[in-house]
Amino acid sequence: MSTKSTISAALLASAVATAVSSLAIAAPLTEAQVKAAMDAGKEKCYGVALKGQNDCKAGPGTTCQATSTVDYQGNAWKFVDGGTCTTMDLPDGRKGSPEPLSRDLPS
Repeated sequence: MSTKSTISAALLASAVATAVSSLAIAAPLTEAQVKAAMDAGKEKCYGVALKGQNDCKAGPGTTCQATSTVDYQGNAWKFVDGGTCTTMDLPDGRKGSPEPLSRDLPS
C-alpha cells in the first residue's frame, strides 16, 4: 500500500470514528440514566444549559442530548441539583424552569 493510500485510509477511519462518537453523544438518555439522576436528587431544568451541553430535549430538528444550539435555550433541559433550578444565577436575569420556556430559541 502506498503512503498516500495509508494516509487516506487513516483519515477515513478517523472521520468515521468521529461521526460514530457524535451520534453516541446525541442519543437520548436511557431510562436507567434518567432514573439514576432522579434517584440522586437531580431535577430537569429548562433554560440553563450552555450550547451543546443539554441533557435532552432541544426543540424541533434536534435529536436530544448535546443538541442545543443556543446558550440557555429555553426548550432544552439539563439535570441540576434538586431545588436549584429556579434559583440559579444566569446572565441577564434569566432563570431556569421545570417547564419548557419560549425564550432564547434558535432562529
